[in-house]
Amino acid sequence: MSQDALTHQILQKITPKPEDRLKIKALIEIFEQKIQKACQTEGINATVRVEGSVAKDTWLSENQDIDIFMRLPPSIARKNLNQISLRIAKKAAGNSKQIERFAEHPYLEIFVDNYRIDIVPCYDVKPGEWQSATDRTPYHTNYIRTHLSQELTGEVRLLKKFMQGIGVYGAEIKVGGFSGYLCELLVIQYGSFEAVIAAFATYSRRIIIDLENFYAERVKELEVLFVEPLVVVDPVDKNRNVASAVQPQKLYEFIGATRAYLKAPSQDFFYPPPIHALGLDVVERRLVAQTPAYLCVVIGGIEAVPDVLWGQLYRSKRSLRRLLEIHDFEVLRDAVWSDESTLCVFVFEFEHQGVSCVKKHLGPPLECRGECERFLAKYMAKSDVYVGPYIEDGRWVVETPRKYSNAAALLQQKLSDDSRAAGVAELVAKAIEQGFEVRVGGEILGIYREKMDFTVFLTEFLVGKPFWLTIQKFNNKVP
Repeated sequence: MSQDALTHQILQKITPKPEDRLKIKALIEIFEQKIQKACQTEGINATVRVEGSVAKDTWLSENQDIDIFMRLPPSIARKNLNQISLRIAKKAAGNSKQIERFAEHPYLEIFVDNYRIDIVPCYDVKPGEWQSATDRTPYHTNYIRTHLSQELTGEVRLLKKFMQGIGVYGAEIKVGGFSGYLCELLVIQYGSFEAVIAAFATYSRRIIIDLENFYAERVKELEVLFVEPLVVVDPVDKNRNVASAVQPQKLYEFIGATRAYLKAPSQDFFYPPPIHALGLDVVERRLVAQTPAYLCVVIGGIEAVPDVLWGQLYRSKRSLRRLLEIHDFEVLRDAVWSDESTLCVFVFEFEHQGVSCVKKHLGPPLECRGECERFLAKYMAKSDVYVGPYIEDGRWVVETPRKYSNAAALLQQKLSDDSRAAGVAELVAKAIEQGFEVRVGGEILGIYREKMDFTVFLTEFLVGKPFWLTIQKFNNKVP
């Protein structure tokens, strides 16, 4: 199938039908009125309006989420915004199923029929006078409505669906990927889905997009102000990089996938095949093998909204990896998984789980005579020096016993003593205090048997290869 035929087929699937639009429109009208009425009962003069992908007509038929914003007067103190906005949202929600969520500030997520509606507060302020991150959203909506033609809304849908398929869509901390607004700006910049794909496939070092030419005469200033590998200057706020939430790994995965797609376009990029979990016997052989070695730190659930939870988990993962590497353990890869309710698991892959019991410690070079004297005085008197002091490559060297020669023992000790001192985030540390396990090799199989989501996660981790890599045929030709 040609690329044009493929995208036409995908677009038919993801473009909302007239009946979908009518249902969404009716629901929006109902809740805009309810929110407006709730604001009036609180004595607050607010502007209530649908925002996001529905307002910009870039939503997918499969993702019928609605964002309704209430623009509140800036006279409401920031410290009171949370309480007031949630009270209004709950009045409007009535008896609908509802969940309090939290980004920079709380908002209410409600469910009506098969639709999810987010009621989000922001301040009604002028550009540049932002009091919260969501204050920009109405201006984002206005900008996209003005600059994105009706013909291009389908191109945005294709880009969003492609990114969903390869797992790089979503600016939330758990994903660290591309936001819907960023997708819209990319299509405005390049003119089509295919042009975006082609542009990122040719990525070499850095991509910088400044639609409004804020930095046309100040390129060096832009390069200093924004250090990320992908920079898209916000057209409504020149001091903000819309792509700042995109983690480098997600950017690079997108680049790799665009190149694979150009070689072999397939609907699998948009609708990935299901992941078939590895059999227990296969997983057991991998986990009990001497190299590479696998280790898990298992803790209980953490009560926190997703963005806070994943922020804490990722921060803790980085700290644990740093702890391992400081003690000379060669960490090949790491990852973290959580069911967001009862269980969190940190996974580490090592070249070897153990290291030598002896560590070479480099002393000062011979030209530093005073430091050499102090080094010799210290280590000549130490009874636990295995070898040395001796001279190697013009400096003194000793070989001393290593405190930790096993990664599992290191983590068990450090997390038991004081996980906060090991760099673990606060909420994760509290969960560790309630109990944790360090599982090695085949001991991980227990979780693999019990938790289906973890089974899929660990399968992906062990295999490592993205699904889209198997679609293309390899040759020396560059598309």
